[in-house]
Amino acid sequence: MTINCVIIDDEPLARKGLKEYVADADFLNLIGEFDSPLAATGLISKGEVQLLFLDIQMPRITGLDFFKTLQNPPPVIFTTAYPQYALDGFEVNALDYLVKPISFERFLKAALRAKEFYEVREKNIAGSASGAADYFFIKADNRLVKIGYNEILFAEALQNYVVIHTSDRKYITYLTFKAVEDYLPSSTFIKTHKSYIVAAAKIESIEGNDIRIGQHHIPISRNLKDEVMDRLLKGKFLKR
Repeated sequence: MTINCVIIDDEPLARKGLKEYVADADFLNLIGEFDSPLAATGLISKGEVQLLFLDIQMPRITGLDFFKTLQNPPPVIFTTAYPQYALDGFEVNALDYLVKPISFERFLKAALRAKEFYEVREKNIAGSASGAADYFFIKADNRLVKIGYNEILFAEALQNYVVIHTSDRKYITYLTFKAVEDYLPSSTFIKTHKSYIVAAAKIESIEGNDIRIGQHHIPISRNLKDEVMDRLLKGKFLKR
């Protein structure tokens, strides 16, 4: 498969280095390079961009702030000389975060993550089209693993990984939390926290802002508490 990508960086040398790296990765196709985020808006809005290599510190608007303005943003890999922005990058579900100077080995690792993202997505789309909507695939332990929705207890974001907990084991996958969230049916899974999605049927008890599933304790964030409780208890809460 080929991934259409765009480079946005105000530094000419940084763009040149990334262009050379993209050219060496045969699954990447560079369709645009820009010295400012605003200049790239038109191309991104067409929906043809599948991957952004986006610098963070730029004049007028940062890469992070620009990315937050996009209505349907493509997967993004942030590039920056400032490692302190890593947490902010992962909070917007970035695929990866590259700190300059960027080695080709580190670039390739991030790019391969984007490739895996699209391969898994295509696999899941094919499964949905065939009517097999009761499971999905993830890449874990260097293989594609099929996970049934009914096996999942909860999913947990862990920096740039996602941990999917089942009744008998856990799978660590190099995906964004949003990618996993998109494949879990909202009818049976509830997002209780920015880093947790829970299978409603697996919940054993709730005490305050703490959900109990077996030996696991999953938090409910304050801003999601009302929505979570409404979804869990509506029509199912017996009282005198």
